[in-house]
Amino acid sequence: MLIDTHNHMADPEFDADREAVIQRALDAGVRKMILIGTDLPSSQRAVDLAERHPFLWATVGLHPHEAKRLDPPLLEALETLAGHPKVVGLGETGLDYFYHHSTPEEQRRAFIEQIRLAKRKRLPLVIHTRDAWEETFQILEEEGGRAHAADVGAVFHCFTGDPPIAARAAALGFYLSFSGIMTFPKAIPLQQAAAAADLSRIVIETDAPYLAPQGYRGKRNEPAYVRAVAEKIAQLRNQPFEMIAEATSANAERLFKLPAV
Repeated sequence: MLIDTHNHMADPEFDADREAVIQRALDAGVRKMILIGTDLPSSQRAVDLAERHPFLWATVGLHPHEAKRLDPPLLEALETLAGHPKVVGLGETGLDYFYHHSTPEEQRRAFIEQIRLAKRKRLPLVIHTRDAWEETFQILEEEGGRAHAADVGAVFHCFTGDPPIAARAAALGFYLSFSGIMTFPKAIPLQQAAAAADLSRIVIETDAPYLAPQGYRGKRNEPAYVRAVAEKIAQLRNQPFEMIAEATSANAERLFKLPAV
């Protein structure tokens, strides 16, 4: 069994063939999928889609690109939606200094508000960070760090760090989610991180429709391709595929409190 812990299958890119995409994932052995919110409309779409299938769940949150939109009514709406029984995480939220759709201050404020919301709702935090590792760690440590991870859990989505960054995340008790990026030939530091990380802290994702794995580059990514991520991790660690699939699925069930199958 495989679990895709992070995709955007409720987004319009899948409107034309969503049910076929879901079926291909099931056929590939992907038994559970988590649909990610990046703003209020996408969070609502994720919840609506998750309601229609017993093997789908959702997160709600405000992506750092959308941080400038945060105001009290939006935060209240996210908090209300986070109480839905199909919601298993808060995010994706964090800091992205590669693009500048929202200012650093707007991003920091939105990130902190959502960390605190995750604590109130007792939901694991789904963290997006790009070109902002040091400040991301600083905020997480100021907002509870290891205590937060132990209390409600947290994961670095689409982890792109090297072994020292992975070790720093592990010291806080956070999970690392590896995506198709780690299958790219030039992703050597990331592959080293995947090879060295504690297997009990690894989950896998597609981030579909983005970041298709090597072999699918140039195509729309989809949850079925999470198998390629698990295969690459197995190769890097010299461990059986079945061991990686079982461990990452158990980790995802523990982090997001998904029912076992």
